[in-house]
Amino acid sequence: MTKPRLLVLSLGGTITMVPTAEGGIAPKLGAAELVASVPALGEIAQIEARSPFRLPSPSLEPGQLVAVAREINRGFAEGFDGAVVIQGTDTIEESAFLLDLLVPGDRPVVITGAMRGADAPGADGPANLLSAAIVAASPEARGLGTLAVLNYDIHAARFVQKSHTALPSAFLSPLVGPLGAVVERRAQIHVRPARSPAHDAEAGEPAPVALLKWGMGEDGRMLRSVAGLGYAGLVIEGMGAGHVPAAVAPILGEVARAIPVILASRAMTGPVFTSTYGYPGGEIDLIGRGLVPAGHLSGLKARILLGLALRGGGGREAALSAFAPYQ
Repeated sequence: MTKPRLLVLSLGGTITMVPTAEGGIAPKLGAAELVASVPALGEIAQIEARSPFRLPSPSLEPGQLVAVAREINRGFAEGFDGAVVIQGTDTIEESAFLLDLLVPGDRPVVITGAMRGADAPGADGPANLLSAAIVAASPEARGLGTLAVLNYDIHAARFVQKSHTALPSAFLSPLVGPLGAVVERRAQIHVRPARSPAHDAEAGEPAPVALLKWGMGEDGRMLRSVAGLGYAGLVIEGMGAGHVPAAVAPILGEVARAIPVILASRAMTGPVFTSTYGYPGGEIDLIGRGLVPAGHLSGLKARILLGLALRGGGGREAALSAFAPYQ
């Protein structure tokens, strides 16, 4: 029986890091070295390993992930059956959502990484890489879009969040839970959500979007400067179900007349409300002033989606259309 063909792309991250002479760990290993360190991968698939980048994930930029999406799309056109993307865990939830939006079709894309460096006792990278390959090669994973696989859990890109700075179990999908798990070297899928709508990977990098998180007593003095700094849009993480202090609401309305403003929540999970709280600064007031609710997307993911929606100079109507499926 012919084994599936997998494209494995390494971008760097803790999974690739080893100690340096200067102290601490830094990304050094490439995709080929990572694949060679897990011989069981050869039992799962025929693998082609490439290393587009060797960066810690805080230094990854959306434009680089757009390039990765294009490489995956080309790989699928050439006949690869799935793809695995390896990167640092700090930005996995953003990278996974970007790839989910930019890689259409049924073939699985699986993103993974590690919470412990390659030289650490109990390093989780090899197990995560093997699990990711199992899922990417699995017929059961087809049609689910981009998935994040860590600690044997299988997460949908639009729901996954990093929830801890240190534990191998750091990744959760608090709104819905994981879609399944890797058990006995098999992908077991228990839930099959609909795919996210696709966006064109060839349309360029996401437009620049600012992200502001609201805290008690914040008076909004930064808001009026956002559009003048060159941002195409703004995402705010409001309090609770999408609220800000009453005095800030008129300022947000002014900004929303200049650039699209998305209303998300600073809470870990749950949708932004649209029709419950009517006081000044509540979600009814803010939506009435032109803000667009993020639905169930986190602020981080709302920023990614808005950046894609505003490519080519799109405005509020483009934002409304992009966020409608997530309400």
